[in-house]
Amino acid sequence: MQASGDYELIDFGGGARLERFGARTVDRPHPAALGSRADLAAWSAADLRFDRDRGWTGPAATDGSWPIEVDGLSLELRPTDAGQLGLFPEHLAMVPWLRDRIAARGNEQAARDAPMPPTVLHLFAYTGLATLALADAGAAVTHVDSARPTVAWARRNADLSALGDRPIRWIVDDALAFAEREVRRERRYDGLVLDPPSYGHGPAGQPWRLGEQLDTLLDTSVAMLRRDAFVMLTAHTPGFDGDRLAALLSGAFARPAAGIERGELFVECDDGRRLELGAFARWPGGAS
Repeated sequence: MQASGDYELIDFGGGARLERFGARTVDRPHPAALGSRADLAAWSAADLRFDRDRGWTGPAATDGSWPIEVDGLSLELRPTDAGQLGLFPEHLAMVPWLRDRIAARGNEQAARDAPMPPTVLHLFAYTGLATLALADAGAAVTHVDSARPTVAWARRNADLSALGDRPIRWIVDDALAFAEREVRRERRYDGLVLDPPSYGHGPAGQPWRLGEQLDTLLDTSVAMLRRDAFVMLTAHTPGFDGDRLAALLSGAFARPAAGIERGELFVECDDGRRLELGAFARWPGGAS
């Protein structure tokens, strides 16, 4: 993915990446950002720099939040203690696919004279990029994240994007526990979006380890989805490449592996260099 709206990967190398988020240029570490830097002068002009020992420094380190526009959505960014800003830019390339799924499902429902909006469950939903894109496309979204401040941040982004009145359920909960309750409630969804972290904790301290619990979550999710539902799974964990994620979806949802799209999540400089930041696998839904 090259520059999109207010986002641009300017350069990377030496274990760090230099990015433009709207009006601010950010220098922050990433272990996959190897090789030599191409534009040394640009690095010296960074507004924000993150160091794992010192935290955030730079001319804008105390300025707080700022707005950006991406894919027709308005988001608020701000530096966090973990070195994040509130947007994983590699996910921007997934947004058109999600919008297309909702458009296709809406067309199918209109042909059947079924006016209800498509329903989508978004687990590990963070600050809401996918949630807002889905809602903007016409879906009713259940947004689930274990961190209450992060859900509040996502709701703020919905208001900034003029989507605060859309049918979005904002849920603070552990992803697996919530999924298990939805199965017991016999709730069904037309789509599922998951972006699980490598490690994490639920609101009550429940541990999450991708390598140990992803299989269980996917198996549980089968019972929540309609047969023709779409599924998108992304991950940023070493060892979980697109082929492995596709195999997990194929096994859990009994879908042919050949029909599951898979690939790398990446951002790209103007000179064509790619910085790989994870992987995805996705099933478009429809008749099996």
